[in-house]
Amino acid sequence: MQASNEGAAPDLPEAARADGRAASDGSDGSGGTAGLLLIAGLTVVWGCNWPFIKIALSEAPVWWFRAGCVIAGGAGLLAISAASGARLRPRAKEVPKLIGCSVFAIIGWHVFTGYGVANMGAGRASIIAYTMPLWAALFSVFLIGERLRASTIAGLVFGAGGLAALIGPDIVAIEATPLGAICMLAAAASWGLGTVLFKRTEWSTPVAVTTGWLLVIGAVAITAGAFVLEPFPDVARFKMSTWIAIAYVFLLPMIFGQWAFYKIVNLFSPTTAAVATMMVPVIGVISSSLMIPEPVGERDLIALALISAALFSVLVLPTLGRRGGGQ
Repeated sequence: MQASNEGAAPDLPEAARADGRAASDGSDGSGGTAGLLLIAGLTVVWGCNWPFIKIALSEAPVWWFRAGCVIAGGAGLLAISAASGARLRPRAKEVPKLIGCSVFAIIGWHVFTGYGVANMGAGRASIIAYTMPLWAALFSVFLIGERLRASTIAGLVFGAGGLAALIGPDIVAIEATPLGAICMLAAAASWGLGTVLFKRTEWSTPVAVTTGWLLVIGAVAITAGAFVLEPFPDVARFKMSTWIAIAYVFLLPMIFGQWAFYKIVNLFSPTTAAVATMMVPVIGVISSSLMIPEPVGERDLIALALISAALFSVLVLPTLGRRGGGQ
């Protein structure tokens, strides 16, 4: 699978070439209807993920919970890929790149968000996590030479404004819980770097397989950390609400969500794909208010409007511009 929007390399296997053809509706990186539907589905699944993580971490220790997440995601994606007849074995030269991507996109993200959510509110944690597009934009410029269009810059500004509106007065609360905020910022930067590293690499396997291996590599490191740092949890004492939360996180965000995000990275530029996730914290705040609960107010509606403008800037305006230029 080629992670860029240029065609697949001639020597890639047919399965990877087919995956590459399915991953784009053209060579312009617009993503098309399939990409927009994936973004919508991912937004809901990942947005609702945050309160479920908070519920799970009320009883499950961070390292063991995160180990379970990546094991479930990696095993699930590879099993589905194997059942569909996809090629599972990456090339030897891709292994170091898989490890590098996994360190930032999987290990750094899951460990830091685990501690971050454990030390602050789920809704506020999701807001800080989705400063990721700012980091991805920065890394994209320096690592893959991406030129930021005016519409993308506008999207970043609108998105940052939306996040600022959400966080607002809660900056005082963040100052009171600096460990949680620092962990979430580290998670955002780590995820942003991992996203760009994934995009700049030409993979010989389909997206689901590549993502599965990223999670498996992460599972080895995180599970080792769990054995060293924490006792195994007494799962027999977990409440039903904890098991429901764990089941949701394992099945939807970790299998569908991980696959969908890296599919979106293939369909769009890293910055555009990152900005497309900015609606997730809005859903995170709303779902947290319903499930934990955490209040929703004016700031949430302002953030919704600004982040909607960000999405319009990076996903719709470029398409309108191309159509206008072609008329």
